Amino acid sequence: MEKTKSKNEYIEAVGRRKTAVARVRLTPSAKTEVSVNGEHASGYFKTDTLRTVAEEALKASTLEQKWSVSAKITGGGANAQAEALRHGIARALVAFDHAERPKLKKLGYLKRDPRKKERKKFGLKKARKAPTWSKR
Repeated sequence: MEKTKSKNEYIEAVGRRKTAVARVRLTPSAKTEVSVNGEHASGYFKTDTLRTVAEEALKASTLEQKWSVSAKITGGGANAQAEALRHGIARALVAFDHAERPKLKKLGYLKRDPRKKERKKFGLKKARKAPTWSKR
């Protein structure tokens, strides 16, 4: 039995970067739109650089189809959130069409960047910075 696809069916994926988590939904649409936390991407991401980073995976895709992207993003800073969104979009595109994987992987959009801030240790001023040593 073949499953029939409804008009409102979407592809869901999760993207992460540092402590930012983006839950992304890709829905086939007449034109490409990106909304983040109920707000248009241009209003949510203040700089052009962040908007570009967030939408890089869609632009790199060879699919002719237009997508409506809706995302819920929590945690992290603005840059980490933009990269988490890019990661989520890339994962959703691969879930839709596995042929996209080599191109997106080569560009590094499928790699989850795990680097986080190292915790502060007791007896130190920061994660590794020790207090100034004095002889007396």
